[in-house]
Amino acid sequence: MPEPQIRQIFKARDSHTKPRPILIGMVHTLPLPGSDGFLQTPSGSARAAIKDLIEHAVTEAKIYQKHGFDAILIENMHDLPYLNGRVEPETTAAMTAVATRIRSELALPIGLQLLAAANIEALGVALAADLDFIRAESFVFSHVGDEGMHDAQAPQLIRRRAQLGARHIQIFADIKKKHSAHAITQDVPIDEIAHAAAFFKADGVIVTGRSTGQAIDLPDLQVTKKALESHMPRTRVLVGSGVDADNLATIAPHADGLIVGSYVKKGGHWANEIDQARVANLVDKVNSI
Repeated sequence: MPEPQIRQIFKARDSHTKPRPILIGMVHTLPLPGSDGFLQTPSGSARAAIKDLIEHAVTEAKIYQKHGFDAILIENMHDLPYLNGRVEPETTAAMTAVATRIRSELALPIGLQLLAAANIEALGVALAADLDFIRAESFVFSHVGDEGMHDAQAPQLIRRRAQLGARHIQIFADIKKKHSAHAITQDVPIDEIAHAAAFFKADGVIVTGRSTGQAIDLPDLQVTKKALESHMPRTRVLVGSGVDADNLATIAPHADGLIVGSYVKKGGHWANEIDQARVANLVDKVNSI
């Protein structure tokens, strides 16, 4: 099987004398079947609603491609409130339809996240739709999310990936995840959690702030990057929240990739439509680093 596009892009980045982090743009699907928000928009019917949400996701994905983002990440952020560790079959099916359509129209690497921590379903969608990576919550160490208690899924997820012949699908794992309490792992520093995720075969780790759109604590990123460079140099370090045009220059030297959602939306809020001026501005700034 050919090398996944996302690996190729990281390799191309590494070959530069002054590499910049890759940009991954968030595509937030409209509410999917199975969620409370599905059919709450004036679509007229379930068939029309599914068609609309597919077209909406494709439109957003094409904006990122047009302005020079390196990859996109599809996510069901509007499916509030989230189930814990799973999604309904109709949600999985709808997301597969969305991802397959985007894959057919874009040349970029494409990833997927299914909230909350529906990692096995995300892997299945990624395999069916020929995607490059998934973002996985609850990979190592337990924590309490706003959906309830989350236990580590690395053993099940890595085994399922092998059983499906899907090792080409990379797994980027959140560590000290946003929207969560980490009191039960308070004595475990973030660099140790990152090392554990890499040891358990995550292809990358994601550092976030405390909530969506909130900036990271820079020391968390710095110690994570330093720890993995020393012991697990092939494991990528990504930033998963709060990246904007103002903090980009500070964050970029310590990250292999930046996952951007809130900043590129109108008013800087994740639930709004994409603001193409913000997208272009961010690309210009990262290219100037």
